[in-house]
Amino acid sequence: MSQEDPSAGRRKRKPYIAANWKMNLDRNQALDMIKTLKARLGDGDDREVAVFAPAVYLADVAAVSQGSPIGLGAQNMHWEENGAFTGEISALMLRGVGVDRVLIGHSERRHLFFEKDEWMGRKIRAALDHDILPTLCVGETIEERKAGKAQEVIARQLKTGLEWAQAIEMSRVTIAYEPVWAIGTGETATPDQAGEAHGMIRDWISDRFGAEVADDLRILYGGSVKADNVKELMAVEGVDGVLVGGASLQPDAILPIIEFDK
Repeated sequence: MSQEDPSAGRRKRKPYIAANWKMNLDRNQALDMIKTLKARLGDGDDREVAVFAPAVYLADVAAVSQGSPIGLGAQNMHWEENGAFTGEISALMLRGVGVDRVLIGHSERRHLFFEKDEWMGRKIRAALDHDILPTLCVGETIEERKAGKAQEVIARQLKTGLEWAQAIEMSRVTIAYEPVWAIGTGETATPDQAGEAHGMIRDWISDRFGAEVADDLRILYGGSVKADNVKELMAVEGVDGVLVGGASLQPDAILPIIEFDK
């Protein structure tokens, strides 16, 4: 398999490290984490770092992260601006507390909370309409992989998620490939598996939106990313960053991932 030089300075696409805290950390831990990252990151010119915090901490994290290059993301959102949707949060609400990006279609939303594929396209459209950068998560279960349906599943998720996106808007979209069987399990896709999936996604984007759009698109890998495997993953051709779960909850775990090439 061909590999990219892991030096961020030589990459065509700026590396993107996204920390998904999920339903973890208390308020003090969350703010301490942001303070640590803010002190360590510098100007962020050579890599992009974002934190996807629990909704109740978003305003506080936004306040503490001011003056830093840290992006602030929500873990989910509704596609409507307002209405009788108990427990949901709109793009307008997120923008109001300083959120600039959002995860759409994370596997836990799809499989634990039974969110439908067709909802993802509406969410992507709403995010783009409200100047929020969406990260569309796609990936197969172990059963789907064993049945030889991984590419079929990913293609369906891409089609429904990007149904209402236009080519001119795709520079604001990120794709995260997260094999469901590798999330929180300690299992990680091999470099060959990650490279194959990322290549398939880029080919699909090229067919749908054009080669130039596909060439510029950043595709992240997510699934038990840790300090001891991030370099290998980031060396795979077409892997432009990582979506980190459990390893993003402690400074001594996430910092080596952010600084994978230092």
